[in-house]
Amino acid sequence: MQAVLDALGAGFLSLMGFIGLNADLMDRYGLRFLDGVWVTLKLVGLSVFLGALLSLPLAIARVEGGKFLSRLSFGYSYFFRGTPLLAQTFLVYYGAGQFREQLTDIGLWWFFRDAFNCAVFTFTLNTAAYQSEILRGGIQSLPAGQMEAAQSLGLSRFLAYRKVILPQAIAIGLRPLGNELILMIKSSAIASVITVYDLMGVTRLAFSRSYDMEVYLWAAVLYLVMVEIVRRVWDVLERRLNRHLMVSR
Repeated sequence: MQAVLDALGAGFLSLMGFIGLNADLMDRYGLRFLDGVWVTLKLVGLSVFLGALLSLPLAIARVEGGKFLSRLSFGYSYFFRGTPLLAQTFLVYYGAGQFREQLTDIGLWWFFRDAFNCAVFTFTLNTAAYQSEILRGGIQSLPAGQMEAAQSLGLSRFLAYRKVILPQAIAIGLRPLGNELILMIKSSAIASVITVYDLMGVTRLAFSRSYDMEVYLWAAVLYLVMVEIVRRVWDVLERRLNRHLMVSR
């Protein structure tokens, strides 16, 4: 297997040289770029997953929470959707340092002193705001009779949401949720400004040592590949989950 990978790598470097790209640069930084891709995938995957968990109570609070909880959820969404992700990242990463003693006293400094953790925390809060609005729209687009029918079958309000309302709301919001995932992949480049060596962080490092703009072309291509993979997977997922809608048409 290793021999096959070595042969593929050698062939790829030869191809780069043939079309005029700097094969020596890829030979030096190729593995670092793969590490950067892995860090990017971890960062986005964790943020989107945790954001999805947080978005559920936020969306339900907007719909069912009454005046206080609804406004609180709206305020959260308004702030994180209305301010730049870069500013939010700076607030968490550099702001945490202003409260080092307090965070140490409550045992949280170990978390906030790590740039990757700060990026995950910020991205989670940001994407949760967007995902909650998508879910809220999905919930409110359903007929009111869905909840009434579920309760008439003896389901509690909690079970009605878990078994009836949320699955339909997620199916309705599947396309915008996929768009949010793609936006998070591209926005993850912001993490490089707080010393996270994701794909863009590795690209900046390679450029600072080589001064070859070609490394940014590689980064753009790798981001494009990740986005295209997500797009195609999401298309398949949407067709499978919403095939009953396609049949009805």
